[in-house]
Amino acid sequence: MKLVGFVDPEGSVSLAFASCPVIVFGKSVPKKKGRLVGLGRRTRSVPPSSAPPPFVDPEVLTAQLKDKDDRISLLETQMAAQQAGYEAQRRLNQQMMEMMQRMYPNEVFPDVPDP
Repeated sequence: MKLVGFVDPEGSVSLAFASCPVIVFGKSVPKKKGRLVGLGRRTRSVPPSSAPPPFVDPEVLTAQLKDKDDRISLLETQMAAQQAGYEAQRRLNQQMMEMMQRMYPNEVFPDVPDP
């Protein structure tokens, strides 16, 4: 026995156990955009491609773009400061390694790559 699903003329889905193939006669179900036959459901978060995009006031879009530009410039400033800090730490590490090699000339220090 296997689980068989079929769609009746009203469009509802029925499930049944059958030992032989089930043939459903009647009018076919018209295909509708955004409709799935079966147990699955289509998410409604994405409108169909033929729907016109919703109207958004240009001032709202301009404000959103300005906000995004401000956030991007803030992140770029933070990244530049972070990079300067990395460079300063790299120079300090190099000076410390040179000092250690002068203090202990017979020692072999591991070569640690910079981050």
